[in-house]
Amino acid sequence: MKIGNLGTGVVGAALGRGFVGRGDEVMMGSRSAGNEKAAAWAAEAGPAASSGTFGDAAAYGELVVLATNWAGTQNALDLAGAANLAGKVLIDATNPLDFSSGGPGLALGHTDSAGEQVQRWVPEAKVVKAFNIVNNALMVHPQIPGGPPDMFICGNDEGAKATVTGILSDFGWPTIDIGGIEGARYLEPMAIAWVLACMKKGTWMNAFKLLRS
Repeated sequence: MKIGNLGTGVVGAALGRGFVGRGDEVMMGSRSAGNEKAAAWAAEAGPAASSGTFGDAAAYGELVVLATNWAGTQNALDLAGAANLAGKVLIDATNPLDFSSGGPGLALGHTDSAGEQVQRWVPEAKVVKAFNIVNNALMVHPQIPGGPPDMFICGNDEGAKATVTGILSDFGWPTIDIGGIEGARYLEPMAIAWVLACMKKGTWMNAFKLLRS
């Protein structure tokens, strides 16, 4: 599968490596052509990896990953182009983080979420919230005591969620589907709970697991 990766940070890099390891071809997109971080990632990831603009990556991908800083997410989607994302699965790994008061908080919550906002910005994309509740180092084949942990997802399109569930399985994750994209109102606060617990514990190598009866 061809994967378009929007974002050059640690999340985009980690997921991009995971897709390359799965046998996919990945283009990492950024705001401008020739971005040094994107080019360096592609060179390190090997012949199945390439780099381009957000628009290039969105057009290239049969499936697209959104892994941007929240403050730049709308602009990244504008540059990617709604037409390039129409009908495609868009994995939303963002969190609407707000550090204006010092500690981690959410810029959206309770009656809205980043996932819902992304779906409104690109209404013809099939947005699935995933990968927002765990450290980038654990996103692919998580190895921690008591594992494997569970990945919680949500989205409006059942076929898109089935596709993402298959990817998660390949990456070593059991999946918990909590319903429509409005479920991002709960998954994004989970990310804050995870951050606070990790800060208190002094390690970021933690993840959630749902105990089943």
